[in-house]
Amino acid sequence: MALFIVRHQHPAERCPAQDPYIGAALLNHLSRPNVRQHGVKIQGEAVVRGEHTLYLIVEAQDESGLREFMRPFQLAGSLDIYPASTCARVVASGGCAALMPVSELVPALDPEEACQQAIEAGLVVHRAHPLNCETSIPALIGGVVMPNARFYIRNHFQIPDLDPTTFRLTVGGLVDRPLSFTLDDLHRLRSHTLIVTLECAGNGRTLFHPAIEGEKWNLGAVSTAEWTGVPLAEVLDRAGVRPGAREVLFRGADGANSGGDSGPIRFERSLQLDHARDNDPLLAYAMNGEPLPIQHGYPLRLIVPGWYAVASVKWLTEIELIDRPFAGHYQIDKYWYEWERNGQVVREPVTLQRVRALIIEPAPNQQFRAGELAVRGVAWSGAAPIARVEVSVGGGNWQEARLVSERKRYSWQWWELITHVQERGVLSLRVRATDLADRSQPERAEWNRQGYGNNAIQQVQVRIT
Repeated sequence: MALFIVRHQHPAERCPAQDPYIGAALLNHLSRPNVRQHGVKIQGEAVVRGEHTLYLIVEAQDESGLREFMRPFQLAGSLDIYPASTCARVVASGGCAALMPVSELVPALDPEEACQQAIEAGLVVHRAHPLNCETSIPALIGGVVMPNARFYIRNHFQIPDLDPTTFRLTVGGLVDRPLSFTLDDLHRLRSHTLIVTLECAGNGRTLFHPAIEGEKWNLGAVSTAEWTGVPLAEVLDRAGVRPGAREVLFRGADGANSGGDSGPIRFERSLQLDHARDNDPLLAYAMNGEPLPIQHGYPLRLIVPGWYAVASVKWLTEIELIDRPFAGHYQIDKYWYEWERNGQVVREPVTLQRVRALIIEPAPNQQFRAGELAVRGVAWSGAAPIARVEVSVGGGNWQEARLVSERKRYSWQWWELITHVQERGVLSLRVRATDLADRSQPERAEWNRQGYGNNAIQQVQVRIT
Protein backbone atom coordinates (compact mmCIF):
# COMPACT_ATOMS: atom_id res chain seq x y z
CA MET A 1 0.00 0.00 0.00
CA ALA A 2 1.29 3.45 -0.97
CA LEU A 3 0.58 6.67 0.90
CA PHE A 4 -1.03 9.69 -0.76
CA ILE A 5 -2.18 13.19 0.14
CA VAL A 6 -5.47 14.13 -1.53
CA ARG A 7 -6.66 17.73 -1.90
CA HIS A 8 -10.15 18.56 -3.15
CA GLN A 9 -11.42 22.12 -3.68
CA HIS A 10 -14.79 23.39 -4.88
CA PRO A 11 -16.37 26.83 -5.37
CA ALA A 12 -18.39 28.17 -2.46
CA GLU A 13 -21.57 28.20 -4.53
CA ARG A 14 -21.14 24.52 -5.38
CA CYS A 15 -20.38 23.28 -1.86
CA PRO A 16 -21.88 19.76 -1.70
CA ALA A 17 -22.67 20.12 1.99
CA GLN A 18 -25.28 22.78 1.22
CA ASP A 19 -27.52 19.96 0.01
CA PRO A 20 -28.05 17.63 3.01
CA TYR A 21 -28.68 14.62 0.76
CA ILE A 22 -25.54 15.10 -1.33
CA GLY A 23 -23.57 15.77 1.85
CA ALA A 24 -24.87 12.54 3.40
CA ALA A 25 -24.01 10.62 0.22
CA LEU A 26 -20.41 11.84 0.41
CA LEU A 27 -20.18 10.85 4.09
CA ASN A 28 -21.41 7.37 3.18
CA HIS A 29 -18.83 7.24 0.38
CA LEU A 30 -16.08 8.03 2.93
CA SER A 31 -17.41 5.55 5.48
CA ARG A 32 -14.94 2.88 6.58
CA PRO A 33 -16.97 -0.08 5.18
CA ASN A 34 -17.26 1.56 1.75
CA VAL A 35 -13.63 2.63 1.77
CA ARG A 36 -12.50 -0.95 2.47
CA GLN A 37 -14.55 -2.24 -0.46
CA HIS A 38 -12.52 0.02 -2.74
CA GLY A 39 -9.16 -1.18 -1.31
CA VAL A 40 -8.50 2.23 0.24
CA LYS A 41 -7.61 3.16 3.81
CA ILE A 42 -8.18 6.72 5.05
CA GLN A 43 -5.66 7.65 7.73
CA GLY A 44 -6.94 11.16 8.35
CA GLU A 45 -9.26 13.81 6.99
CA ALA A 46 -9.71 17.55 7.52
CA VAL A 47 -11.67 20.40 5.95
CA VAL A 48 -10.13 23.88 6.02
CA ARG A 49 -12.76 26.02 7.69
CA GLY A 50 -14.26 28.59 5.32
CA GLU A 51 -12.05 27.66 2.34
CA HIS A 52 -14.03 24.74 0.85
CA THR A 53 -10.90 22.58 0.79
CA LEU A 54 -10.71 18.94 1.88
CA TYR A 55 -7.49 17.08 2.70
CA LEU A 56 -7.19 13.32 3.07
CA ILE A 57 -4.26 11.10 4.03
CA VAL A 58 -4.92 7.85 2.18
CA GLU A 59 -3.32 4.45 1.68
CA ALA A 60 -4.08 2.84 -1.68
CA GLN A 61 -2.58 0.30 -4.05
CA ASP A 62 -1.96 2.89 -6.75
CA GLU A 63 -2.94 6.40 -7.84
CA SER A 64 -5.31 5.28 -10.61
CA GLY A 65 -7.44 3.27 -8.19
CA LEU A 66 -7.48 6.17 -5.75
CA ARG A 67 -8.61 8.59 -8.48
CA GLU A 68 -11.46 6.26 -9.35
CA PHE A 69 -12.53 6.20 -5.70
CA MET A 70 -12.39 10.01 -5.52
CA ARG A 71 -14.48 10.52 -8.69
CA PRO A 72 -17.56 11.91 -6.81
CA PHE A 73 -15.40 14.71 -5.42
CA GLN A 74 -13.85 15.46 -8.80
CA LEU A 75 -17.34 16.04 -10.18
CA ALA A 76 -17.80 18.82 -7.61
CA GLY A 77 -14.43 20.56 -8.07
CA SER A 78 -10.70 20.02 -8.44
CA LEU A 79 -8.79 16.95 -7.32
CA ASP A 80 -5.04 16.81 -6.65
CA ILE A 81 -3.25 13.64 -5.53
CA TYR A 82 0.34 13.68 -4.26
CA PRO A 83 2.53 10.65 -3.50
CA ALA A 84 3.43 11.00 0.17
CA SER A 85 5.47 9.50 2.97
CA THR A 86 5.40 9.37 6.75
CA CYS A 87 7.75 11.28 9.03
CA ALA A 88 9.18 7.96 10.19
CA ARG A 89 9.96 6.93 6.61
CA VAL A 90 11.51 10.30 5.75
CA VAL A 91 13.77 10.27 8.81
CA ALA A 92 14.69 6.60 8.34
CA SER A 93 15.66 7.22 4.71
CA GLY A 94 17.61 10.37 5.52
CA GLY A 95 15.55 12.98 3.68
CA CYS A 96 12.28 13.83 1.97
CA ALA A 97 13.59 12.75 -1.43
CA ALA A 98 15.88 9.91 -0.34
CA LEU A 99 15.22 6.26 -1.11
CA MET A 100 14.60 3.84 1.72
CA PRO A 101 17.70 1.86 2.75
CA VAL A 102 17.78 -1.72 1.51
CA SER A 103 19.44 -4.55 3.40
CA GLU A 104 22.28 -5.98 1.32
CA LEU A 105 22.83 -9.28 3.14
CA VAL A 106 19.51 -10.67 4.42
CA PRO A 107 15.82 -9.73 4.25
CA ALA A 108 15.18 -6.94 6.73
CA LEU A 109 12.34 -5.29 8.57
CA ASP A 110 11.02 -2.12 6.90
CA PRO A 111 12.85 0.73 8.74
CA GLU A 112 9.67 2.81 8.72
CA GLU A 113 7.68 0.03 10.38
CA ALA A 114 10.36 -0.58 12.99
CA CYS A 115 10.62 3.11 13.81
CA GLN A 116 6.86 3.61 13.99
CA GLN A 117 6.49 0.67 16.39
CA ALA A 118 9.13 2.17 18.67
CA ILE A 119 7.42 5.57 18.67
CA GLU A 120 4.04 4.04 19.46
CA ALA A 121 5.61 2.08 22.34
CA GLY A 122 6.82 5.34 23.89
CA LEU A 123 10.53 4.77 23.30
CA VAL A 124 12.82 7.78 22.86
CA VAL A 125 14.19 7.50 19.30
CA HIS A 126 17.79 8.62 18.80
CA ARG A 127 18.20 7.29 15.28
CA ALA A 128 15.64 5.85 12.89
CA HIS A 129 18.14 3.92 10.75
CA PRO A 130 19.72 1.91 12.13
CA LEU A 131 17.03 2.02 14.81
CA ASN A 132 18.31 3.07 18.23
CA CYS A 133 15.93 4.00 21.05
CA GLU A 134 16.08 4.25 24.81
CA THR A 135 13.44 3.62 27.43
CA SER A 136 12.07 6.80 28.97
CA ILE A 137 13.11 7.13 32.62
CA PRO A 138 9.48 7.21 33.92
CA ALA A 139 8.82 3.92 32.07
CA LEU A 140 11.54 2.19 34.10
CA ILE A 141 9.35 2.27 37.21
CA GLY A 142 7.28 -0.85 37.71
CA GLY A 143 7.84 -4.57 38.01
CA VAL A 144 10.87 -6.81 37.89
CA VAL A 145 10.98 -6.90 34.08
CA MET A 146 10.42 -4.36 31.33
CA PRO A 147 7.58 -5.09 28.86
CA ASN A 148 9.06 -6.16 25.53
CA ALA A 149 7.73 -3.16 23.60
CA ARG A 150 9.42 -0.73 26.03
CA PHE A 151 12.79 -2.49 26.21
CA TYR A 152 15.51 -0.23 24.80
CA ILE A 153 16.79 -1.00 21.28
CA ARG A 154 20.40 -0.86 20.07
CA ASN A 155 21.32 -1.71 16.46
CA HIS A 156 24.33 -1.21 14.24
CA PHE A 157 22.62 -2.30 11.02
CA GLN A 158 19.14 -2.87 9.62
CA ILE A 159 16.98 -5.38 11.54
CA PRO A 160 17.13 -8.85 9.91
CA ASP A 161 13.77 -10.48 9.17
CA LEU A 162 14.71 -14.18 9.35
CA ASP A 163 12.39 -17.00 8.35
CA PRO A 164 12.03 -19.35 11.35
CA THR A 165 11.23 -22.31 9.09
CA THR A 166 14.61 -22.09 7.32
CA PHE A 167 16.63 -20.75 10.25
CA ARG A 168 19.76 -22.67 11.20
CA LEU A 169 22.30 -22.19 13.98
CA THR A 170 25.58 -23.73 12.88
CA VAL A 171 28.38 -24.70 15.27
CA GLY A 172 31.78 -25.29 13.68
CA GLY A 173 35.49 -24.54 13.77
CA LEU A 174 37.57 -26.45 16.30
CA VAL A 175 34.87 -28.94 17.30
CA ASP A 176 34.66 -32.72 17.12
CA ARG A 177 31.16 -32.69 15.63
CA PRO A 178 30.00 -29.72 13.50
CA LEU A 179 26.32 -29.15 14.24
CA SER A 180 23.33 -27.46 12.65
CA PHE A 181 20.25 -26.73 14.74
CA THR A 182 16.77 -25.76 13.61
CA LEU A 183 14.66 -23.66 15.93
CA ASP A 184 12.67 -26.78 16.85
CA ASP A 185 15.93 -28.60 17.66
CA LEU A 186 16.88 -25.86 20.11
CA HIS A 187 13.46 -25.93 21.75
CA ARG A 188 13.90 -29.65 22.41
CA LEU A 189 17.19 -29.16 24.29
CA ARG A 190 17.46 -28.53 28.02
CA SER A 191 16.16 -25.03 28.72
CA HIS A 192 17.07 -22.49 31.36
CA THR A 193 15.54 -19.15 32.40
CA LEU A 194 17.39 -16.13 33.78
CA ILE A 195 16.30 -12.60 34.71
CA VAL A 196 19.03 -10.38 33.26
CA THR A 197 19.55 -6.63 33.04
CA LEU A 198 21.06 -5.51 29.73
CA GLU A 199 22.71 -2.12 29.42
CA CYS A 200 24.30 -0.43 26.43
CA ALA A 201 27.94 0.39 27.11
CA GLY A 202 27.25 3.94 25.92
CA ASN A 203 24.43 4.54 28.42
CA GLY A 204 24.97 8.03 29.87
CA ARG A 205 27.29 9.13 27.04
CA THR A 206 25.61 12.55 26.81
CA LEU A 207 26.71 13.27 30.40
CA PHE A 208 30.40 13.18 29.48
CA HIS A 209 32.12 16.52 28.88
CA PRO A 210 33.51 17.37 26.42
CA ALA A 211 30.91 15.80 24.12
CA ILE A 212 31.68 12.46 22.48
CA GLU A 213 30.60 11.13 19.09
CA GLY A 214 28.21 8.19 19.01
CA GLU A 215 24.61 7.50 19.90
CA LYS A 216 23.32 10.25 22.20
CA TRP A 217 22.22 8.02 25.06
CA ASN A 218 20.90 9.68 28.18
CA LEU A 219 20.23 7.19 31.02
CA GLY A 220 17.52 4.95 29.52
CA ALA A 221 19.64 2.49 27.49
CA VAL A 222 19.03 -0.17 30.13
CA SER A 223 16.21 -2.70 30.66
CA THR A 224 15.58 -6.04 32.34
CA ALA A 225 13.84 -9.12 30.95
CA GLU A 226 13.31 -12.79 31.69
CA TRP A 227 15.24 -14.74 29.06
CA THR A 228 14.63 -18.42 28.26
CA GLY A 229 16.79 -20.61 26.07
CA VAL A 230 19.52 -23.23 25.89
CA PRO A 231 22.64 -22.92 28.07
CA LEU A 232 25.59 -22.26 25.78
CA ALA A 233 27.56 -24.96 27.59
CA GLU A 234 24.98 -27.52 26.48
CA VAL A 235 25.63 -26.76 22.80
CA LEU A 236 29.40 -26.67 23.23
CA ASP A 237 29.37 -30.03 24.98
CA ARG A 238 27.32 -31.57 22.18
CA ALA A 239 29.77 -30.25 19.58
CA GLY A 240 32.86 -31.32 21.54
CA VAL A 241 35.52 -28.62 21.91
CA ARG A 242 38.96 -29.50 20.58
CA PRO A 243 42.07 -28.83 22.73
CA GLY A 244 43.39 -26.01 20.56
CA ALA A 245 40.27 -23.80 20.90
CA ARG A 246 40.79 -20.50 22.77
CA GLU A 247 37.71 -18.42 21.97
CA VAL A 248 34.10 -18.84 20.92
CA LEU A 249 33.04 -16.55 18.08
CA PHE A 250 29.39 -15.52 17.72
CA ARG A 251 28.13 -14.20 14.39
CA GLY A 252 24.82 -12.39 13.90
CA ALA A 253 22.85 -12.14 10.66
CA ASP A 254 22.98 -8.32 10.75
CA GLY A 255 25.60 -6.56 8.70
CA ALA A 256 26.29 -4.49 5.59
CA ASN A 257 28.68 -4.34 2.68
CA SER A 258 31.81 -2.43 3.64
CA GLY A 259 32.15 -0.75 0.27
CA GLY A 260 35.71 -2.03 -0.15
CA ASP A 261 37.48 -5.24 -1.04
CA SER A 262 37.22 -6.70 2.45
CA GLY A 263 33.66 -7.93 1.92
CA PRO A 264 30.66 -7.43 4.17
CA ILE A 265 30.91 -6.41 7.82
CA ARG A 266 28.92 -8.66 10.13
CA PHE A 267 28.18 -8.08 13.77
CA GLU A 268 30.56 -10.51 15.47
CA ARG A 269 31.83 -10.86 19.02
CA SER A 270 33.82 -13.49 20.88
CA LEU A 271 34.20 -14.79 24.43
CA GLN A 272 37.15 -16.57 25.89
CA LEU A 273 36.41 -20.28 26.11
CA ASP A 274 36.45 -20.40 29.93
CA HIS A 275 33.77 -17.73 30.16
CA ALA A 276 31.71 -19.23 27.35
CA ARG A 277 31.69 -22.61 29.14
CA ASP A 278 30.26 -21.15 32.33
CA ASN A 279 26.66 -22.15 32.98
CA ASP A 280 25.34 -18.62 32.58
CA PRO A 281 25.66 -17.58 28.88
CA LEU A 282 22.34 -18.43 27.24
CA LEU A 283 21.11 -18.98 23.68
CA ALA A 284 17.76 -17.28 24.18
CA TYR A 285 14.65 -17.82 22.08
CA ALA A 286 12.09 -16.30 24.48
CA MET A 287 11.79 -12.94 26.23
CA ASN A 288 9.35 -12.43 29.10
CA GLY A 289 7.58 -15.67 28.23
CA GLU A 290 7.07 -14.77 24.55
CA PRO A 291 9.08 -15.52 21.40
CA LEU A 292 11.88 -13.01 20.98
CA PRO A 293 10.59 -9.83 19.30
CA ILE A 294 12.29 -9.23 15.97
CA GLN A 295 13.98 -6.05 17.19
CA HIS A 296 15.56 -8.01 20.05
CA GLY A 297 17.06 -10.79 17.96
CA TYR A 298 14.34 -13.19 16.76
CA PRO A 299 14.62 -16.09 16.41
CA LEU A 300 17.78 -16.53 18.55
CA ARG A 301 20.22 -14.35 20.45
CA LEU A 302 23.05 -14.74 22.89
CA ILE A 303 22.63 -13.44 26.44
CA VAL A 304 25.84 -12.86 28.42
CA PRO A 305 24.68 -11.97 31.95
CA GLY A 306 26.57 -9.24 33.76
CA TRP A 307 28.34 -7.93 30.65
CA TYR A 308 27.46 -4.84 28.69
CA ALA A 309 24.94 -5.80 26.03
CA VAL A 310 27.35 -5.61 23.10
CA ALA A 311 28.37 -9.17 24.04
CA SER A 312 24.77 -10.43 23.70
CA VAL A 313 24.76 -10.92 19.92
CA LYS A 314 21.31 -10.73 18.30
CA TRP A 315 20.00 -12.74 15.29
CA LEU A 316 22.61 -15.38 16.10
CA THR A 317 23.26 -17.76 13.20
CA GLU A 318 26.82 -19.05 13.65
CA ILE A 319 29.07 -20.19 16.49
CA GLU A 320 32.70 -20.91 15.66
CA LEU A 321 35.48 -22.21 17.91
CA ILE A 322 38.78 -20.49 17.05
CA ASP A 323 42.42 -20.86 18.18
CA ARG A 324 43.31 -17.15 18.41
CA PRO A 325 41.98 -13.89 19.83
CA PHE A 326 39.24 -12.61 17.55
CA ALA A 327 40.13 -9.35 15.77
CA GLY A 328 36.82 -8.25 14.23
CA HIS A 329 35.67 -4.62 13.98
CA TYR A 330 33.29 -4.74 16.98
CA GLN A 331 35.86 -6.61 19.06
CA ILE A 332 39.02 -4.56 18.41
CA ASP A 333 38.04 -1.16 16.97
CA LYS A 334 34.90 -0.58 19.04
CA TYR A 335 33.92 -1.22 22.64
CA TRP A 336 37.19 -0.38 24.31
CA TYR A 337 37.83 2.13 27.06
CA GLU A 338 40.60 4.36 25.81
CA TRP A 339 42.38 6.95 27.94
CA GLU A 340 45.52 9.04 27.58
CA ARG A 341 47.66 8.77 30.71
CA ASN A 342 51.16 10.16 31.08
CA GLY A 343 51.39 10.65 27.36
CA GLN A 344 50.47 7.03 26.64
CA VAL A 345 47.23 5.60 25.23
CA VAL A 346 45.81 3.03 27.62
CA ARG A 347 43.11 0.61 26.43
CA GLU A 348 40.85 -1.82 28.26
CA PRO A 349 38.03 -3.94 26.75
CA VAL A 350 34.42 -3.22 27.69
CA THR A 351 33.19 -6.28 29.61
CA LEU A 352 31.35 -6.22 32.97
CA GLN A 353 28.65 -3.64 33.65
CA ARG A 354 29.83 -1.02 36.10
CA VAL A 355 27.84 -0.56 39.30
CA ARG A 356 25.14 2.11 38.97
CA ALA A 357 21.96 3.44 40.58
CA LEU A 358 19.24 5.57 39.01
CA ILE A 359 16.57 7.76 40.57
CA ILE A 360 13.32 6.96 38.76
CA GLU A 361 11.00 8.84 41.08
CA PRO A 362 10.75 11.80 41.54
CA ALA A 363 11.34 13.18 38.06
CA PRO A 364 13.71 16.10 37.51
CA ASN A 365 12.13 19.50 38.32
CA GLN A 366 9.01 17.88 39.76
CA GLN A 367 7.25 19.96 42.44
CA PHE A 368 6.25 18.73 45.90
CA ARG A 369 4.78 20.20 49.04
CA ALA A 370 7.01 20.22 52.10
CA GLY A 371 6.70 17.04 54.16
CA GLU A 372 7.18 13.40 53.25
CA LEU A 373 9.12 12.67 50.07
CA ALA A 374 9.57 9.22 48.51
CA VAL A 375 12.72 8.62 46.46
CA ARG A 376 12.76 5.39 44.41
CA GLY A 377 14.86 3.79 41.73
CA VAL A 378 16.90 0.85 40.50
CA ALA A 379 20.51 -0.25 40.87
CA TRP A 380 22.58 -2.95 39.17
CA SER A 381 26.11 -4.25 38.69
CA GLY A 382 27.75 -6.84 36.48
CA ALA A 383 30.26 -8.01 39.09
CA ALA A 384 27.95 -8.88 42.00
CA PRO A 385 24.50 -8.23 43.48
CA ILE A 386 23.84 -4.82 45.01
CA ALA A 387 24.97 -4.53 48.64
CA ARG A 388 23.53 -1.12 49.45
CA VAL A 389 22.11 2.05 47.91
CA GLU A 390 22.60 5.44 49.58
CA VAL A 391 20.82 8.73 48.99
CA SER A 392 21.95 12.24 49.85
CA VAL A 393 19.10 14.74 50.29
CA GLY A 394 19.86 18.43 49.91
CA GLY A 395 23.61 17.89 50.14
CA GLY A 396 23.30 16.14 53.50
CA ASN A 397 24.85 12.90 54.71
CA TRP A 398 24.37 9.68 52.82
CA GLN A 399 21.30 7.75 54.03
CA GLU A 400 20.95 4.05 53.33
CA ALA A 401 17.87 3.23 51.24
CA ARG A 402 15.74 0.14 51.70
CA LEU A 403 16.31 -2.62 49.15
CA VAL A 404 12.80 -3.52 48.00
CA SER A 405 13.17 -6.59 45.83
CA GLU A 406 15.08 -9.81 46.33
CA ARG A 407 18.76 -9.71 45.44
CA LYS A 408 19.44 -11.43 42.11
CA ARG A 409 22.83 -12.06 40.56
CA TYR A 410 22.16 -10.47 37.18
CA SER A 411 19.02 -8.37 37.67
CA TRP A 412 18.55 -4.79 38.76
CA GLN A 413 17.60 -4.08 42.36
CA TRP A 414 14.68 -1.85 43.35
CA TRP A 415 15.23 0.53 46.28
CA GLU A 416 13.42 3.35 48.07
CA LEU A 417 13.99 6.01 50.70
CA ILE A 418 11.16 7.79 52.53
CA THR A 419 12.38 11.09 53.93
CA HIS A 420 10.97 14.38 55.24
CA VAL A 421 11.83 17.79 53.79
CA GLN A 422 10.71 21.12 55.22
CA GLU A 423 12.92 23.72 53.59
CA ARG A 424 11.32 25.20 50.49
CA GLY A 425 13.16 25.79 47.22
CA VAL A 426 15.33 23.67 44.94
CA LEU A 427 16.31 20.36 46.52
CA SER A 428 19.14 18.17 45.22
CA LEU A 429 18.87 14.37 45.40
CA ARG A 430 21.92 12.18 44.79
CA VAL A 431 22.20 8.39 44.71
CA ARG A 432 25.06 5.91 44.70
CA ALA A 433 25.22 2.12 44.78
CA THR A 434 27.78 -0.34 46.09
CA ASP A 435 27.85 -4.02 45.11
CA LEU A 436 28.89 -7.09 47.07
CA ALA A 437 32.28 -6.98 45.30
CA ASP A 438 32.76 -3.62 47.09
CA ARG A 439 32.63 -1.62 43.86
CA SER A 440 31.01 1.80 44.27
CA GLN A 441 30.10 4.67 41.96
CA PRO A 442 32.53 7.55 41.46
CA GLU A 443 31.64 11.23 41.74
CA ARG A 444 32.62 11.53 38.08
CA ALA A 445 33.37 8.77 35.60
CA GLU A 446 36.68 9.13 33.81
CA TRP A 447 36.24 10.53 30.30
CA ASN A 448 37.15 8.06 27.58
CA ARG A 449 37.34 8.51 23.82
CA GLN A 450 34.29 6.40 22.88
CA GLY A 451 32.12 7.39 25.83
CA TYR A 452 31.59 4.03 27.55
CA GLY A 453 30.78 3.06 31.12
CA ASN A 454 29.60 6.40 32.53
CA ASN A 455 28.43 5.36 35.99
CA ALA A 456 28.90 8.69 37.76
CA ILE A 457 26.69 9.45 40.77
CA GLN A 458 23.35 10.72 39.49
CA GLN A 459 21.84 13.97 40.70
CA VAL A 460 18.20 15.03 40.34
CA GLN A 461 16.80 18.40 41.41
CA VAL A 462 13.20 18.89 42.54
CA ARG A 463 11.31 21.88 43.85
CA ILE A 464 9.73 21.97 47.31
CA THR A 465 6.83 24.43 47.74
